[in-house]
Amino acid sequence: MKKFLVVKTTGEEKMKNYLSILKECLIFKDIQENDLNYVLSSLNAKFLNVKKGVSILNMEDKPQYIGIVLSGSANIIQEDYWGKRTIFSVLQTGEVFAESFSYADVNSLPISIIARENSNILLIDCNKLLTIYTFSCKFHKILIQNLVKMLANKNVTLTRKIKHITQKSTREKILSYLSECAILFKNNTFKIPFNRQELADYLSVDRSALSNILCKMRDEGLIKFHKNKFELLKNI
Repeated sequence: MKKFLVVKTTGEEKMKNYLSILKECLIFKDIQENDLNYVLSSLNAKFLNVKKGVSILNMEDKPQYIGIVLSGSANIIQEDYWGKRTIFSVLQTGEVFAESFSYADVNSLPISIIARENSNILLIDCNKLLTIYTFSCKFHKILIQNLVKMLANKNVTLTRKIKHITQKSTREKILSYLSECAILFKNNTFKIPFNRQELADYLSVDRSALSNILCKMRDEGLIKFHKNKFELLKNI
C-alpha cells in the first residue's frame, strides 16, 4: 500500500479551513479557538492530503502519531498472514485514530488506516502530548483529560464489536449489528457506514453468505434495504 502524500501548506493556513471540525473534536474540547494554533504547533501537527485507497498509517509502522480525519473517511483494518482483511471500524470526519496504540507498550502498529476516499488528515506527535513542558499546565491538563475520555470511548466501541462477532451464526451477527444501529439512531430506519464487502469484513463473515441472509430476511418481511440504508420491520 502507498504511503500518504504530504501537502506543503502551513499549519495555520490549514487550521483556518478546518477550524469548525477541530473545535468539535474531543481531543481539543474546552480549548478556545484562539489557542488552537498554539496547541497544534506545540504538537508538531502535520496536515496531509491522502488519496482514496492510500494508507495513512501501515501495519508495522512505529506508533508515534495520533490522527484526526478532517475531511473524507478511512477504514481501520487488519490483515492476517494470508491477506484476509478485517475492518475494525470506519473513521468519519472529526474522528480520532491510533491514540490507543500510540500509548500502548507496542513497537509496531497491528492495524492499518486506509483512506476510503480522498481525505484530509491531521497527525499530531503523541510524545509531545504527554510532555508537560510542551504546554502551559492549563493546556496539558485539558488534553490529558480529553485523551482519557477518548480511550474510554474506544473501549466501548470495541466492546460493541466483540458482541457482534461472537454471535454463533452469520444471521445472529447481522441481527446484533442492525439492532444496535436502530438503538443508537433511535429509529428503525438508518444508514450504515459500510458497503457489503466492508460489512462482511467488519462482522468477520463471508460476503456471499451475508448477502444471501440479508435477502432471506427481506423475503421474510423482517427488513428492507437499499445499498446501505436499512429499515427494521418487526420483532425477530
